[in-house]
Amino acid sequence: MKRTMDLLLACMVLFTLAIPMAMVGLLVRLTSPGPAIYWSDRVGRYNQIFRMPKFRSMRIDTPAVATHLLENPRQYLTPIGHFLRKSSLDELPQLWNILKGDMSFVGPRPALFNQHDLIELRTARQVHTLRPGLTGWAQINGRDELPIPDKVQLDAEYLQRRSIRFDLLVLWRTFLLVWRGSGVTH
Repeated sequence: MKRTMDLLLACMVLFTLAIPMAMVGLLVRLTSPGPAIYWSDRVGRYNQIFRMPKFRSMRIDTPAVATHLLENPRQYLTPIGHFLRKSSLDELPQLWNILKGDMSFVGPRPALFNQHDLIELRTARQVHTLRPGLTGWAQINGRDELPIPDKVQLDAEYLQRRSIRFDLLVLWRTFLLVWRGSGVTH
């Protein structure tokens, strides 16, 4: 049932946002050198690596580490990077991963391949059995500000509470947070 809902919702969102997404891609290209979309290796269900796209918000010379590990992340942002992150528009290409089945709308955010501490803690709590999400319980309860153990605790809570009704709550709260631009530090 969840997979069917993911597919239907992803098709509806892609149909609705196809033109705005094309415009975002064009703006990325016009405001900084390099491709409009950045692909990164992420850890998915059962710790399998998959390629995840995002509209590029960072310069092409940015080190491939989690943003919070950069000494001064703002120095790497493109001219529209902060706006893309604050509005979460950079995440829209991940609809492709939802269609492919790599991701779901709701689940733990996919870890970078080199976030070994996060991967290890999620595996110990069985969170790795979930399909990663475009948004998640941890995302709406702290987003970038959460320490990794707290994030994993919330991911494990989602694992226990997951249901269509709970997913709808997470999606609604995500919409409200994105609308307000809350929780983004870079």
